[in-house]
Amino acid sequence: MAQPQQLQRRLGAFDATAMGLGSMLGAGVFVVFAPAAALAGNLLAWSVVLAGVVAYCNAVASAALAARYPTSGGTYVYGRKQLGEWPGFVAGWGFVTGKTASCAAMALTFGSYVAPGYAVPVAVAAVVALTGINLLGITRTAQLTRILLCVVVASLVFVGVAAVLGPHPAADAAGPGSGGPAGVLPAAGLMFFAFAGYARIATLGEEVKDPSRTIPRAILAALASAFTIYLLLALLLQAHLGDRLAAARTPLLDAVLASQLAAGAPLVQVGAAAACLGALLALITGVGRTTLAMAREGDLPRTLARVGGAHTVPFVAELAVAAVVILLLLTTDVMTVVGFSSFGVLVYYAVANASAYTLASHPGYAPRWLNAAGFLGCVVLAFTLPPAPLLTMAAVLAAGMAGRWLVLRFRQRQHGRPRGR
Repeated sequence: MAQPQQLQRRLGAFDATAMGLGSMLGAGVFVVFAPAAALAGNLLAWSVVLAGVVAYCNAVASAALAARYPTSGGTYVYGRKQLGEWPGFVAGWGFVTGKTASCAAMALTFGSYVAPGYAVPVAVAAVVALTGINLLGITRTAQLTRILLCVVVASLVFVGVAAVLGPHPAADAAGPGSGGPAGVLPAAGLMFFAFAGYARIATLGEEVKDPSRTIPRAILAALASAFTIYLLLALLLQAHLGDRLAAARTPLLDAVLASQLAAGAPLVQVGAAAACLGALLALITGVGRTTLAMAREGDLPRTLARVGGAHTVPFVAELAVAAVVILLLLTTDVMTVVGFSSFGVLVYYAVANASAYTLASHPGYAPRWLNAAGFLGCVVLAFTLPPAPLLTMAAVLAAGMAGRWLVLRFRQRQHGRPRGR
């Protein structure tokens, strides 16, 4: 059988870090603090810390595995290599389904900020435009990601300054909040949604220069930057808005509107739009590469594994992902997929930690005990999420596994037939 076409290594450490950070500083940071605060109350910062600790365990496991297997597909490939085909499939299927829904959520959030009355058409246009950019090659994707990341960071810095300057109308009324200690774990599960972007660096392993050095550095640098930003924002927002944070639909925008810098609110809206675009761009890229890897192994139609064009991209997979996202935008309300996506990604990283645990040798930054801690953390956060997304994603995973089992049975029967029949 002919060898599959390979992608080209064009990304350096800075580009890889920017793509990971751009994925994490997506639309989630503009919305996730409110539902997390509703669950954890004044303990919101502890939820951020807990989500960050689990994310760190997952990041070092992903870094060690990506250095060992520098190819497209991320944990789908690692699971197959280290644990077997079925764990790899569960990881890949969870990632593709959860993140495809997240693509639709990011696109619709962008449409809602830019043109509330025409959110769906604008969202579809964004998906088409960003898919076109991806088809121009990974270097174009990296260039746009850097631009969007600068806009997002500038808007987040502005929010932080506004929260510090005040005034703080909620300071006198600040109480224990609507949540408490029992809500820290589910809040951490929701906050994990905002940390999940570093997976995109690993899924691009086939396009990174010197992957054994670049990927670990990029993953850890992106995670450290995102953790610092999230923790500072959680502390500042809670101090500035108090109990109002839990009920805020647009917490970062509300923080600016309640400050002396209310006139700068449009900057936050621009930042949210840029964040949505940056996250969507990276999501389409990552889902496309995982789809490519699964198609190469026959777990998805092999047509999706075609690589070509002047810029050597998995164009069939990219177009297929875009088509599914547009279908979701036209037929489904996807604004409730934060928990759904969190569950799928936590399953994905549970497989990553289990895979890293079985490596013959471990780098100093990823000891085996940390892999075990990461696996347990993923399981705990996944099964303390609200029941609706948990049960929905469990059903999607079960449907995918049942479909793969049927395909394997069909292939076995086909291969077992005598020739000529």
